[in-house]
Amino acid sequence: MDAPSDAETALDRVYDIQAPREQTLPLVVASPHSGRFYPPEFLAAARLDGRTLRKSEDAFVDEIFAAAPHLGAPLLRALFPRAFLDANREAYELDPEMFADSLPAYVNTRSPRVAAGLGTIARVVANGEEIYRGKLRFADAAQRIARFYQPYHTALKDLIDASAARFGHCILIDCHSMPSAGSAERERDGRRVDLVLGDCFGSACAPVVIDTAERLLRSKGYTVNRNAPYAGGFTTRHYGRPRTGVHALQIEINRDLYMDEATLDRLPFLPTLAEHMAELVATLGAIDGSPLRRR
Repeated sequence: MDAPSDAETALDRVYDIQAPREQTLPLVVASPHSGRFYPPEFLAAARLDGRTLRKSEDAFVDEIFAAAPHLGAPLLRALFPRAFLDANREAYELDPEMFADSLPAYVNTRSPRVAAGLGTIARVVANGEEIYRGKLRFADAAQRIARFYQPYHTALKDLIDASAARFGHCILIDCHSMPSAGSAERERDGRRVDLVLGDCFGSACAPVVIDTAERLLRSKGYTVNRNAPYAGGFTTRHYGRPRTGVHALQIEINRDLYMDEATLDRLPFLPTLAEHMAELVATLGAIDGSPLRRR
């Protein structure tokens, strides 16, 4: 399956908000890495084919959480792909080796993400292959960040602020998938880890949020890790401020559960997984809000 080539690759819309008729749950659900509309100029600059680029996507994660609006919570989806721009990074985490010109002093060039080639504008795809044929210019990166990154985060902040104002608190679920090999740890008995919940080691949400999520998911038969190997990315760290009434929880779903990672095809379990994630959204939305509000 190659990258899409229809008219939507023009990306007239940077993101999509699937809003409920009336928001009844104090939740915002976000999928920053499931976008699959690839700008033609990006494809022209890439040395990789569309199928390889798509392996960086959190494919179908937006579909897995599609019930959120029907349950009373908005779903925010980035429409641009992760290989093009990563919304789960600081605005300017950039690798200077990728650029023909020098970078401004405010750019973070030394983060672990940059060192791994996975900054705001990635140098490599998930399997470590270099994305670009040649060097980029910083002006192009700055334009990409202004055009895609900033509007996505403005929309996310607006949804969080509106939810907190309406309900007195907000739970942000930041939704991702993880490859089955390499980064996904296994239990001591060798079983696959199905899901990783990240709360930045307790700093991004109240304990009741991650406790409730883990209890429900384990009751469905999933193996669940906390904060290993994913404790939470920029979104979880930046927006998770329990003292202000905003609680952020990152969830990573093992792709082996629901998709063929080689062909990027859905597996039969995907609808069942989506049902379970719908139950997760409903369950988190039903948590007593009194201990979650601004302190």
